[in-house]
Amino acid sequence: MGTVSLLKCYKPFLSFVFPHSSRPPIFRTNRLPSFCSASPPPSTAEKHSAKSDGQSLSLPEVWLHNTMSKKKELFKPKVESKVGMYVCGVTAYDFSHIGHARVYVNFDLLYRYFKHLGFEVCYVRNFTDVDDKIIARANELGEDPISLSRRYCEEFRQDMATLNCIPPSVEPKVSEHMPQIIDMIDKILNNGYAYVVDGDVYFNVEKFPEYGKLSSRDLEDNRAGERVAVDSRKKNPADFALWKSAKAGEPSWESPWGPGRPGWHIECSAMSSVYLGYSFDIHGGGIDLVFPHHENEIAQSCAACTKSHISLWMHNGFVTVDSVKMSKSLGNFFTIRQVIDVYHPLALRYFLMSAHYRSPINYSHIQLESASDRVFYIYETLHECESFLNQHDQTIRKDSISTDTLNIIDKFHDVFLTSMSDDLHTPVVLAGLSDPLKSINDLLHTRKGRKQQFRAESLAALEKSIRDVLTLLGLMPTSYSEVLQQLREKALKRANLTEEEVLQKIEERAAARIQKEYAKSDAIRKDLAVVGITLMDSPNGTTWRPAIPLPLQEQQIDAL
Repeated sequence: MGTVSLLKCYKPFLSFVFPHSSRPPIFRTNRLPSFCSASPPPSTAEKHSAKSDGQSLSLPEVWLHNTMSKKKELFKPKVESKVGMYVCGVTAYDFSHIGHARVYVNFDLLYRYFKHLGFEVCYVRNFTDVDDKIIARANELGEDPISLSRRYCEEFRQDMATLNCIPPSVEPKVSEHMPQIIDMIDKILNNGYAYVVDGDVYFNVEKFPEYGKLSSRDLEDNRAGERVAVDSRKKNPADFALWKSAKAGEPSWESPWGPGRPGWHIECSAMSSVYLGYSFDIHGGGIDLVFPHHENEIAQSCAACTKSHISLWMHNGFVTVDSVKMSKSLGNFFTIRQVIDVYHPLALRYFLMSAHYRSPINYSHIQLESASDRVFYIYETLHECESFLNQHDQTIRKDSISTDTLNIIDKFHDVFLTSMSDDLHTPVVLAGLSDPLKSINDLLHTRKGRKQQFRAESLAALEKSIRDVLTLLGLMPTSYSEVLQQLREKALKRANLTEEEVLQKIEERAAARIQKEYAKSDAIRKDLAVVGITLMDSPNGTTWRPAIPLPLQEQQIDAL
């Protein structure tokens, strides 16, 4: 049954649109080094072959950390060349914060990487649109709970598109799957793992001896807590609701136990079984879901079907603020909208990828400024390269590229494959951009680089290798010039300046230099640097670019 359900999901979902292309990026060509032909070291590469463009290719093994086993494991799909992945989505009652963004950027990366390796992926990410928090917020606003949740589902989709996340294969909602949820609860009751009290249905944790195996908690350590209501009618304080009887003013559905609505945990067990079966490859979410949500999911699914089995549980670390978990309940969160109002969405995405997904990442202005500065450098380098290539014809042939350039590209490809296959080690991939970017700048701006034979061919090959990786990482903009302008506009907003005011400062500084008023000239430069605007002098005049504000740069130096 699980395999049949899994296979049902694939065929309709093979035509996703990646940025700048009608199909996912394919890093293969008969003329340039190939991402898939670059073999990682034997310790991280499986020596099996796959046919593509008539060539035999060695694909990397993918190792992912399994929360259940507490170690990295070789990923082996249950169905060859196919991946079934379920990621717990948002409870849609407000704008999403960057803690949410981290979860979905991480699994978007995994989704993209599996597709790049040739897997057909069924990625299911749900919406919780029936929940206590939604009802409470709707009552505050005098709005229908389902209507309110529908509105915030759309806002979430917009946030994900802004962060360049590909839509999942399926985005089921709780309100649209009541028959399946009720059916699963009925199975759990019939199998003796739950009980009914006054129209409420509770899961009996003592009936499931393996309860706690994901979180490594003993049953006696479990107490009523987050989303586990204190109720004297329970047989055990850790018992959790599968079905809640209807209350006045709340949405409800008919069931064998009377009108009501589902508990929080049952929805994901039911919806994942609908689209992926009871047995599938990957179940993911934030680390805060390990207990109780995912622990309860395991108990429910196994109670409903003895063959229930998830191969791999994946969880990303927290986003922290001053080393404290960011969350709505603590009131220390920043919404995605708040952040991208002053920082470019691609800078936020870069920031979220700058730490390994299982590590905590600390939100701060210096981190966002650093990410913004880095992506500006990347896109500026590529824009200059593109402008040069637009003025020079070049036919890219492998034998027309210097050995040094080929070595840089090959190394970059190896780093990419090895690091992504090693539990999505994105910080190493991002660091790996440095050498090909430096090589582009050398070819464009140094005397030695300008004299290099087949310079245009080397630049085209380097630009393509970087562009392919950026596309896969979800960091490829629609246009280099457009994203650079957007980054400038965000920097001006943070600096509380207009471009006209910056240009006026540049003119005042130029006049001061002519008058040999060097102190005034230096003061103008420093005043702009303090707010994140750097002036750059050249024989053609003075221009400006965004930069990390001077006080934050000094903080970085002091921290070293």
